Amino acid sequence: MTQISIPMAVLFCVLAFVAAGVIFGLIAFRLGVNYRKKVAESEIGSAEEQARKILSDAAHDADTRKKETIIEAKDEIHRLRSDADREIKERRNEVSRQERRLVQKEETLDKKMDNLEAKEEQLQRKLKDAELRLEEAERIKLSQIDNLERISGLTAEQAKEQLLDSLQDELTHEKALKIANYEQTLKEECEEKAREYISLAISRCAADQVSEATVSVVTLPNDEMKGRIIGREGRNIRAIETLTGVDLIIDDTPEAITLSCFDPVRREVARIALERLIQDGRIHPTRIEEMVEKARREVDQRIKADGERAVMETNVHGIHHEIVKLLGRLRYRTSYGQNVLNHSIEVSYLAGIMASELGVDANLARRAGLLHDIGKALNHEIEGSHVEIGVEVCRKFKENPQVIHAIEAHHGDVEIRTVVAALVQAADAISAARPAARRENLENYIKRLQKLEEIANSYRGVEKTFAIQAGREIRIMVRPEEIKDEKMIVAAREIAQKIENELDYPGQIKVHIIRENRAIEYAK
Repeated sequence: MTQISIPMAVLFCVLAFVAAGVIFGLIAFRLGVNYRKKVAESEIGSAEEQARKILSDAAHDADTRKKETIIEAKDEIHRLRSDADREIKERRNEVSRQERRLVQKEETLDKKMDNLEAKEEQLQRKLKDAELRLEEAERIKLSQIDNLERISGLTAEQAKEQLLDSLQDELTHEKALKIANYEQTLKEECEEKAREYISLAISRCAADQVSEATVSVVTLPNDEMKGRIIGREGRNIRAIETLTGVDLIIDDTPEAITLSCFDPVRREVARIALERLIQDGRIHPTRIEEMVEKARREVDQRIKADGERAVMETNVHGIHHEIVKLLGRLRYRTSYGQNVLNHSIEVSYLAGIMASELGVDANLARRAGLLHDIGKALNHEIEGSHVEIGVEVCRKFKENPQVIHAIEAHHGDVEIRTVVAALVQAADAISAARPAARRENLENYIKRLQKLEEIANSYRGVEKTFAIQAGREIRIMVRPEEIKDEKMIVAAREIAQKIENELDYPGQIKVHIIRENRAIEYAK
């Protein structure tokens, strides 16, 4: 027997172990597969059993819920049916009540209809009775009118006219009494307030008397200066008159020359130039021209300074510089001898004081009062009244509309619409009508008084008329048989209105009517 080497024996052993391992592994794998198969089959069986159990439980729960749902639905149906029955029952009861009420209303309406028919029949009977009585009354009235006409000797128309006349007299009497009572009450209240405000304004306003005129007098150092002013063949005086537009009056008045011109500005320029020439001593056309030009510049500066002074004194700000210059020119304007600038300042003061007392805008009132106569600064250069010119100037420089209205209304050219305009009008009248404020030509003064008496004498029933108190009051004697006591108030009002319409005057005029009855008898 061939001997096997050890390495080969070892190799065979190893191979035998490997083969045994492989066989053992296959057997183990097979056994594992069979085991897992059995486990899986058992798990599948248990899952199917559990699924069948779940399905059985679900079917049981579904049956239970179905029964519960059916029971709940039946209960809800029963509840709804009960509610419906109850609601139907209530509605039937309400319908029954409504039917009973309707039946009652029908019965009530039937009764009312019966009553109305009965009343209508009764009314028809009464109407027939009333018509019969009216016809009878008309017949009686006609017969009575015939009897009255026969007894009185007057026709119906004549009696009606007589009755209307008596009623007219009674109405006139009643109207006069009411007017008198109303005017008395109103006058007492208004006069008390007006006196208080006006007296306060006047007491706080210091005013000058009339001093301006239309001529200026230049004092000369000696009478020889007159010849030098006239110059050779009058060339000097002609130069002065040509350059200034002023007439030089050289007469027998010792050591004085009179300057005459309607324009105070030109007259002031001529006065200053002439005084400078007299002081300088060199009087010839060239020097005259230089002095006149210097005097004109000086007057322009004075005009500007006077305008600024007026604005500062009245505490009115924001006025256009051109209007300030026009205010300064008012310093050389006069109205019935009253300086217009001083008058404007005075009106501004008065309007402002009264506005403060009344609670109105005092600044606006002062502004309107200061500018109310601004048109007089240009009325020699532009056509139109000073009111129209002032309105145009203020509109041009965008003044306050209330100030423009006050300027337009301060002489009554338009109806007053604001309190400021009324205050400016009152202040203007106070400033112009105070004693010694203005001069009036004697001839015009007499004509005004005569016109005042003529207006009063033209009224029916006036016997005598007397204008007194410098035309501030007119006393009227009436015939007592033509104007009764109750007609005196009406007559006074009508005469006052006629005076307002036909006469121009400053301030106000008191109309005083006097009626007197006298009984005279002689004992013999």
